[in-house]
Amino acid sequence: MRYALTNATFYTGAATLTDHAVLISQGRIEAVLPAAELPAGVPRQDARGLRVAPGLMDLQVYGGGGVLFSTHPTPATLARLEEVFREQGTTHFVATMPTNAPDMMLEALHAAYAHRAATPDTGLLGVHLEGPYINVAKKGAHQAEFIRKPDLAEIERWLAVGPGLLRLVTMAPEVATTAAVARLRAAGVVLSAGHSAATFSEARRGFRQGFAAATHLFNAMSALTSREPGLVGAVYDDAAAVASIIADGLHCDFAALRISHKVLRERLFLITDAVEESPEGAYRFRRAAGRFVDEQGTLAGSALTMLQAVQNCVLHADIELPEALRMATLYPARVLGLDHELGRIAPGYQASLTLFDADFRAHGVVLNGELLRAPTGS
Repeated sequence: MRYALTNATFYTGAATLTDHAVLISQGRIEAVLPAAELPAGVPRQDARGLRVAPGLMDLQVYGGGGVLFSTHPTPATLARLEEVFREQGTTHFVATMPTNAPDMMLEALHAAYAHRAATPDTGLLGVHLEGPYINVAKKGAHQAEFIRKPDLAEIERWLAVGPGLLRLVTMAPEVATTAAVARLRAAGVVLSAGHSAATFSEARRGFRQGFAAATHLFNAMSALTSREPGLVGAVYDDAAAVASIIADGLHCDFAALRISHKVLRERLFLITDAVEESPEGAYRFRRAAGRFVDEQGTLAGSALTMLQAVQNCVLHADIELPEALRMATLYPARVLGLDHELGRIAPGYQASLTLFDADFRAHGVVLNGELLRAPTGS
């Protein structure tokens, strides 16, 4: 299928273009060119003056649309999440399982394997295991009974489900073992420091030994103070470390988001950490004032979408729209080593795009070349 997407403002990841078109062929971007230079006879899809960005990408999300992966790690749950995320303008995601019983964490990987095998055009990039090798002192809403020490046999069971399926593991650097870090890194898994009480020196050592990222900056981690800079300080100080952040104004103040972006720039990327209400299982959440809490009232997740996170960056953190979009597209793609395929509107890249209006309402997505308009955009 070959067609041109026209009549839009395109945020390519490198430039903002008007009076241009994106030529799509066989699921890939063939060209980005002035609309006046489109080849004759190419069918056109009118984007109706919308904004078009690379497909939004969420590397830490648990639930939505009435389902929670933490409680029901099944292919059916993933299929429902995929449907919901596309409606929200998110084309790609990493399904996340928090600290849980060994069989549940393994089940999450098997569910993702089955869903990807059955859904060739899926936007599911893999699984993020947030735990179980974390520090109980910074467990947040994670269940203490499931926190355990790194176990190479368990890691081997995770990796055996399928190559490239396990994308990220959140682990506390101070509880990590050299063997666990080495095995996960050898398998191409991104290690993210989180739910951690690491000292500044422990965190720096973790980044030197193979940790590449930090999970939801500020939340469930040792803070930056004058005498002990902690994990936050180590992230700021390390030239290569990246960090995710939840831009809802509740998990951290918008001023903290703005300051962190000034320090980290391209090393800061957006996640939603979104969950869903659940009355059963190890993780029971209820909605409370725009966020979710557990049975003890502990902050447990957001009600955020990726497009809302981008909007919040623009409206509340003084981040320009092109950069806010990169924080939701190009920068997370880099984390996973996929920035040669995703995160830009450029020739050779996957034709995965998000269409939205000036009020940050999603109007559809292009996924693997197929234009899927949302009902609100029809």
